[in-house]
Amino acid sequence: MDAFFIPFPVSPELQVHRLPMDHPGDLSALAKLLDQGVLRAQDVLAVIGKTEGNGGVNDFTRGFFTQSLMALLGTRLGRAPQQLLQEIPCILSGGTEGVLSPHYVVFARAEAAPDALPGPALALGRALGPVMDAQDMGRWAQVRQVAAAVRTAMADARISGPADVGFVQVKCPFLTPSLAESASAAGRPLGCPDANRSMALSRAAGAFGVALALGELDDDPALEAALLGDFSLFSNRASISCGVEVQACEVVVLGHSAQWRGPLRLACAPMADALDLGAVSQVLAELGLHAQPQLGERDQARVAAAFVKCEPDRRGRVRGARHTMLGDTDINAQRHIRGAVGGLVAGVLGDGRIFVSGGAEHQGPDGGGLIAVIAEVAQP
Repeated sequence: MDAFFIPFPVSPELQVHRLPMDHPGDLSALAKLLDQGVLRAQDVLAVIGKTEGNGGVNDFTRGFFTQSLMALLGTRLGRAPQQLLQEIPCILSGGTEGVLSPHYVVFARAEAAPDALPGPALALGRALGPVMDAQDMGRWAQVRQVAAAVRTAMADARISGPADVGFVQVKCPFLTPSLAESASAAGRPLGCPDANRSMALSRAAGAFGVALALGELDDDPALEAALLGDFSLFSNRASISCGVEVQACEVVVLGHSAQWRGPLRLACAPMADALDLGAVSQVLAELGLHAQPQLGERDQARVAAAFVKCEPDRRGRVRGARHTMLGDTDINAQRHIRGAVGGLVAGVLGDGRIFVSGGAEHQGPDGGGLIAVIAEVAQP
């Protein structure tokens, strides 16, 4: 795998800009920052965002936003958008149900000011794997590809080891009907020809890949049988999404490094279930933020971004009470859970600009998920 690096500053600082979008192709807020000189296009490392699509196989909003982003950056950098697609991870999740607000988070790496807070500070690394063969999707080959990309991203971030990794966001391809048809016609065996289950298998393989890279799982191909089978195996730091708009695994690693400076820190914790308000409070407390029961205005201003993974409990109950998400033929279960958990977390943060992604297979405890928050340290 070839690593790609923008020049690494002597004293790097991570910049995090959480920006609104009026529609899936709206990059006006980013264009304004570039015009004002607040942000340089050459410093952009990655983008993670929520679009207002359905989050399913046919969600076009993710590709629309990605195309618009690369066109904007390509114009500013004098480079072909197609080339930037091979360098800048743009990891999107569709579905802004309930109070969730469409938005995107731009991560940039710049030289820290002389008076910037010393590290260890929040660091980011990125990596893109090779174009994935259809027969590898949802299989141990994908697990290893993701693990390799995570290790590359850790090196890119100058993160010394797995213990310093706080949160890993991955975007994976999956077997679309057209890919499945082509592979079958060529006589190649597939992990699963069904597109919806293929998305789940790909997310599961991505989670195992993160776990493998972070030492949470052994590199044992026999564990392929545990994908979507043994939910006692999971990573507490993995967030995996799938989309038709990607052909390779895109990885963004966030953690802390002594080589980085600045005020940003990250905390991440597993959510035991969809009602785990305690996990939300725990993460905020680690960052010196206190919700009583909601963050006050000063603490809200310190929050730079929030990321959540969630899953409708496949056993059909939450804390012993029956839920109906899995049996609703009108509204997809993932839309139910995004709206429910998104409302819970937004109520605590006082902000609907939260990356809430469903499909948490092997990402946090079964029926739960995880929450990660980036915030500035409190100023004296």
